[in-house]
Amino acid sequence: MAPVGQLDGTVALITGGGRGVGRVLAHALAGAGAAVGLVARSAEELAETVKLIEADGGVAAAATADVTDRDAATAAVEDLRRQLGPVDLLINNAGMPGPAALAWEVDPDEWWRTMEVNLGGVFLFTHLVVPEMVSRQRGRVVNITSRAGVFRWPMMSAYVVSKGAVVKFTENLAHETRRHGVTAFSVHPGILPIGFSEAALADDSPPDSIQGRKSAWIKQMLSDGRGADPAWVADLLLRIAAGELDALSGRHITVHDDLDGALARIGEVEEQDLYLMRVRTIGGGEAT
Repeated sequence: MAPVGQLDGTVALITGGGRGVGRVLAHALAGAGAAVGLVARSAEELAETVKLIEADGGVAAAATADVTDRDAATAAVEDLRRQLGPVDLLINNAGMPGPAALAWEVDPDEWWRTMEVNLGGVFLFTHLVVPEMVSRQRGRVVNITSRAGVFRWPMMSAYVVSKGAVVKFTENLAHETRRHGVTAFSVHPGILPIGFSEAALADDSPPDSIQGRKSAWIKQMLSDGRGADPAWVADLLLRIAAGELDALSGRHITVHDDLDGALARIGEVEEQDLYLMRVRTIGGGEAT
């Protein structure tokens, strides 16, 4: 974890900050000295996150908004800017798993709603926050994505397509903002025992159903130690916030990556547009 005070003077804005990984990241950033602005639909969950941060001496403010509602999102960003100041770090974390169904059988409205939240929300908050970063010639954007964005996940096409689009959007954004001192990252937080996985762990759908198979796979990944510890993603975000990983802007990075190895060979990474990955498990094992 980052030393206390390392992020003094930094203002972070986190969508989906009321619970799950958003709450974990907010608490970690505030603990390192950042002032944290939170956006989510649930006022009660936001209040709990703010209470947690303030109880530990941190600074936080919250505003309710659906990330797909342009007017509400605009008002939320303006409110948090008035309270905390210009945003230095934007974390687009709000998302939804979407429907589990065959692509030709899925409900079209549910499928598209997933795109509106997972992709549209990222675009909207980027559109609201990045112009000020560009004018100030500094800022960082982190889009919480998924391995599903770079690898297939049958029966979950809405989620996969939305996250894949965010990965490519991040690449474009990084190139467009590079000359303005702004960096952008796509971050896979790993399969965590919080957030979306909570529903899977509690799911009792028939094992031969699509939902049941999806939940069983998540449970198996976690029980096999192939998931991730929430502390890993908190540590990764603190490194990004501190500027340690700016050289990897535009890339899809994960909590399982050997980022120090990638930075040690940054010339090769940039020339060949690649990076090194070392998979680690809860049990501590590694495989390059």
